[in-house]
Amino acid sequence: MLLETTDQTRGASRPENANGAGRANTAKDATASAQPVDLDRGIVDKGRIDLTAALRWSARLQLNEGVCNHFSLELAPDRYLINPQGLHWSEVTAADILLIDGAGQVLEGRHSLEPTAFFIHSWIHRLNPHARCILHTHMPYATALTLIDGGRLQWCNQNTLRFWNRVGYDDEYRGLALSEAEGRRIAGALNGRDVLFSASHGVTVVAASVAWAFDDLYYLERACMHQVLAVQAANGRPLRRVPDAMCEQVGRQIAGERQQSDLFLDSVKRMLGREAPGWDDLQDLAQR
Repeated sequence: MLLETTDQTRGASRPENANGAGRANTAKDATASAQPVDLDRGIVDKGRIDLTAALRWSARLQLNEGVCNHFSLELAPDRYLINPQGLHWSEVTAADILLIDGAGQVLEGRHSLEPTAFFIHSWIHRLNPHARCILHTHMPYATALTLIDGGRLQWCNQNTLRFWNRVGYDDEYRGLALSEAEGRRIAGALNGRDVLFSASHGVTVVAASVAWAFDDLYYLERACMHQVLAVQAANGRPLRRVPDAMCEQVGRQIAGERQQSDLFLDSVKRMLGREAPGWDDLQDLAQR
């Protein structure tokens, strides 16, 4: 089944910025969203379910913060799925996930879109074509590294080695991302990499699918946790540094085991099905 979306899709509403002004022209480079886009309903539904599973399990792992932070998935040029404003990740269902366009307009969904989500995610999707899925969090241990002057991942842990040559750092904190310019600056700092540590803020993980991004998010927080604990335990002694050649080798090995990422998300869905019936319900979605 194909879903045709335009600016006139039933129930669409334009989110507002911090000053209450509509953002119809915020994303100047966005594809003209008045053009119909045919989306396969099965792909849309699967995307909603995958994002919901990642959000729900991230909340279980305490990677969330209040009702802030967002996960998004690009379905087609100028068409994205993203979690809505105001819902805790632990209560989101598949029917709550919004379908939006590149101008930040809600094309399908019963909730509104949070402004910083639009500014950060839309620009990352546009400037980093490999970033089909974007997960932005303030998860504790990874964020702790962003609070350290010159804080960096240390290549001393097998979990860290999966990120070899995949990490970028934005060492300049500029407050909330409530402008097109700031969203574009953050997206530029990612610069084709898969992980971005943002100073005094949090982390962003991107990948080709929800499963791959979620797996990286999980192991990034584990790597940062081990590093923080190791530094505490070391009591001033240096961490054991893995040689560059071995970092490169292990990074390639893990990249070749991506089936594990898919299996991880599949297992999360099964656990949610047993423990939280209705999490993947799409029946309450506004009329299509």
